[in-house]
Amino acid sequence: MTGDIGEQGSCTTCAYTEDFSNYWTAAMYFRHENGSYHRVPIYPNAQLGYEGQNASHIKGGMTIYYTQKDFDGNGDQYITAFPPGFRMTVGNPTVSDLNGTRNGLRYTCLQTILTRGFETPDFPKEPCPAGIMAIHHFPSCWDGKNLDSPDHQSHMFSTTKGGFREAGPCPGSHPIRMPQLAYETMWNTTMFKDMWPKDGSQPFVWSYNDAKGYGTHADYVFGWKGDSLQRAMNDSCMFHKCGSPGMQGILKTQPVEEMNKCGVQNTVTEDTEGWLDELPGYSMVKSKL
Repeated sequence: MTGDIGEQGSCTTCAYTEDFSNYWTAAMYFRHENGSYHRVPIYPNAQLGYEGQNASHIKGGMTIYYTQKDFDGNGDQYITAFPPGFRMTVGNPTVSDLNGTRNGLRYTCLQTILTRGFETPDFPKEPCPAGIMAIHHFPSCWDGKNLDSPDHQSHMFSTTKGGFREAGPCPGSHPIRMPQLAYETMWNTTMFKDMWPKDGSQPFVWSYNDAKGYGTHADYVFGWKGDSLQRAMNDSCMFHKCGSPGMQGILKTQPVEEMNKCGVQNTVTEDTEGWLDELPGYSMVKSKL
């Protein structure tokens, strides 16, 4: 999909009705001792709940943040919203050791659904009582020229320190400060707690067969309508004060029922349900080797 996707969609699964952006991360699978795989379901972030809305009713589990500074304040630096047609990725699926990891790509072993703080660069090595949260902080310094680049990353520069701390200053090569974009995806690994391998090995893998977690990556395609994101960046609002049902804000919102009605028809035919003999797509990959 090319061009301004904000003008191409007919509905959005986001709380903010003007956000038609595309957000993507790889799928997580549990690898059983017998060699079979089962897709790990996602669940809603408890922080998504607001007055009159129950987060548990939301279909999905990815929370998207656009911050100007950090979780404690918006700062006084002008933030330039992403322009129509903008896209980028973060992370690299080929990274297989700690030396190749970058700040802001982390995991949290959830002790409860509200656990925050302790982050690791690789998959947790023990069963997590409330699942695993995967975290992706994107770079926020733009070259001011290119909406994309051949590797989908060179037009951006990362000064993020992770953990929603204030990022460092942008370099001269990428002088334009854009929103600090971050994903939090809640993976409900609890159904596998009694299937943990007897040898204690870590059993989760990404869909591209990364069992360490160092290659975690994510994609972003901007799709906010009109100047809606710029209005939010220019405002001093934070979290639900930017807009939620029953609370007037700078952004328009919709109830959970409307969010759940939105969907995209599946255009890829592959078996992803139940226990699988191999990761989806791997028979095709092996046939080309």
